[in-house]
Amino acid sequence: MATRSAIEWTEVTWNPTTGCDKISDGCDNCYALALAKRLKAMGVEKYQADGDPRTSGPGFGVTTHPDSLRQPYTWRSPRLVFVNSMSDLFHARVPLAFVRQVFGVIADTPQHTYQVLTKRSARLRKIACQLDWPENLWMGVSVENAEAMSRVDDLRTVPAAVRFLSCEPLIGPLTGLNLDGIGWVIAGGESGPGHRPLDSAWVEEIRDDCLTAKVPFFFKQWGGRTPKAAGRELDGRHWDQMPALAAAR
Repeated sequence: MATRSAIEWTEVTWNPTTGCDKISDGCDNCYALALAKRLKAMGVEKYQADGDPRTSGPGFGVTTHPDSLRQPYTWRSPRLVFVNSMSDLFHARVPLAFVRQVFGVIADTPQHTYQVLTKRSARLRKIACQLDWPENLWMGVSVENAEAMSRVDDLRTVPAAVRFLSCEPLIGPLTGLNLDGIGWVIAGGESGPGHRPLDSAWVEEIRDDCLTAKVPFFFKQWGGRTPKAAGRELDGRHWDQMPALAAAR
């Protein structure tokens, strides 16, 4: 089912798949893994993928949920939808046929705008030509440090209506970031126990790159153990810029 989201740049989350595993440094303090452990302990069906709920597995095995594909058809008003906040649609263990089904639901519900985010940009690039890309689908990649910047080049090959970057958790500078073909950038610090520090210079550099390239910029948070305490102001203001939604609101 969809869940009203506390994420500032979306309205609801929709998880037709759940589960993931580490692929890069940005995964070290994964909020979704920690949440999956809690949901498994609570007996939530989607997060029993490791088998018996009494076992110690985190409930984060990659699993598709065909029943969830019906959910967007039940929403009466247009929504901004983050797809797979608890997974990665382009994980190797998500079958291409199921990715196509998710894209089909998106195409069938043009009143909504969908945001899909992946760290697995190589698979995204490889199978993009085998997918039909709806106008109401925004495709993004996570770019947490310089080592992940190659994902931006992969994203540029994708025929999405909007291509966006999520530089969160930002754990290093992105000097030389090329925004050609990119329609939106989100940046933010890491939150929770064990969070890594965010240097304001890293954020300011990304913001300035966006201003120069005339790309909408969204600053989500400074992060920290309790991110709300640190707020989300940058140079005395909130940066809440976004692309135009696919459907009239």
